[in-house]
Amino acid sequence: MPGADEARPGAAGDEGVAGAAAEEEHPGAAVEEGHPGAAAGEGPGSRTHAHPGLPPHLPPGRPPRVSRRALFGSAAGGLAVLAGGGAATAALRSGDRSANPAIIPFHGPHQAGILTPRQSQVRLAAFDLGARTDRGRAAALLLRWTAAAERLTRGESPDPRNEPPGSRAAETGVLAGTGPARLTVTFGLGPGLFDRPGLARHRPAALAPLPAFPDDRLDPARGSGHLLVQIGADDAFVTTHVLRTLQRLAHGEARLRWTMTGFTAADGRRNLMGQIDGTNNPDPRRALLSGPGVPAWLVGGSYVVIRRIRMLLDHWDTLPAAHREQALGRRAADGAPLSGGDERTPVDLAAVRPDGVPMVAANAHVRLAAPAADAGDGAVMFRRGWSYHDGVRADGTPDAGLLFLAWQRDPRTAFVPVQRRLARGDALSRYLVHEASAVFAVPGGVSPGEYVAQGLMEG
Repeated sequence: MPGADEARPGAAGDEGVAGAAAEEEHPGAAVEEGHPGAAAGEGPGSRTHAHPGLPPHLPPGRPPRVSRRALFGSAAGGLAVLAGGGAATAALRSGDRSANPAIIPFHGPHQAGILTPRQSQVRLAAFDLGARTDRGRAAALLLRWTAAAERLTRGESPDPRNEPPGSRAAETGVLAGTGPARLTVTFGLGPGLFDRPGLARHRPAALAPLPAFPDDRLDPARGSGHLLVQIGADDAFVTTHVLRTLQRLAHGEARLRWTMTGFTAADGRRNLMGQIDGTNNPDPRRALLSGPGVPAWLVGGSYVVIRRIRMLLDHWDTLPAAHREQALGRRAADGAPLSGGDERTPVDLAAVRPDGVPMVAANAHVRLAAPAADAGDGAVMFRRGWSYHDGVRADGTPDAGLLFLAWQRDPRTAFVPVQRRLARGDALSRYLVHEASAVFAVPGGVSPGEYVAQGLMEG
């Protein structure tokens, strides 16, 4: 739903509807009212079978390290065979040498696509690993994807020597001449990934299943997933081709589970309800993981809750302007709170009119989405969402709304409490339908010569 305050999960951008689009251009604000939510689970297991190329005599109970050589080992050993293993490693070792403003560096302490100013287009996609894809083969896939993403974000084609075994498709070069268009490719890991032997004991406690929320109408086919890919760019042609490339490179190891496409307004702030999204968003760096207890592979990373929130626009558009503003608690024109001031003025929840009636209604979105006064960083959410419009439904109503993404240090202390409050009577909720939900752990950044989640896959 429309935006939330400081630590709240997903509503729309600021309080602005369904899910929130705040961004890095406005660091430091409070999370603002918005939000909806989701999360994941855990389990045990260890790898007991050996693969050629892996260390043969490991201490009992210790999962083998997946060396780069093993990743490119024989198919007989059960690992994905990458025809051009050396080429992939060489690609990873190359630096981001261009000063082209259309190129967002792939390498860094955190993955691009979190702090990066939002692009105009996004494609979100989740993949499920095949039944025979074990830890080693999953690592090989992440290596292939990392090598390809590093080249694609520089406007180059993936190395043809790194095509997966058995794939008859090939790089078509269709992006030649289009430019990288500020492309970012961000990878996440779903709870189900940790069910693979050798990974269960590494599952973070914060990657727990989200509880059920009242009035959710979730489609399981459009939620969850073992691997997440967020592809952002200023050109929908680029995001489409990059997704197709990653699908091709996943041949034999993972299949596409779901995909969603979003866009932003020209000013980067309005959602389809006409509200300014992202007001009071916090400094996005507060959503990044660090400190004691954070696994090395997650340092610089985050958790992201994704909610697909359909807006009942045909109903919303018939409401009087005053009713729409009361539901949100802010003015539509400039985002200022109904208690007075401008967009950046803190909401005064105690303000009343001369007749004693609260200026911000008891069920206004901004009131219910406001974080607790003692909320720490663990309760902060950085909202970064996109609008979507996928035509009309069978009943003739718009299939449109918000792809709500909330970045946070722990969904259990950020998204979940806020969504529970909103579910208890948020005035905006009657004009929103939560249709899909997922939660992912997003590993930290990648240095040249490494691949995404390498510390986890080889730990």
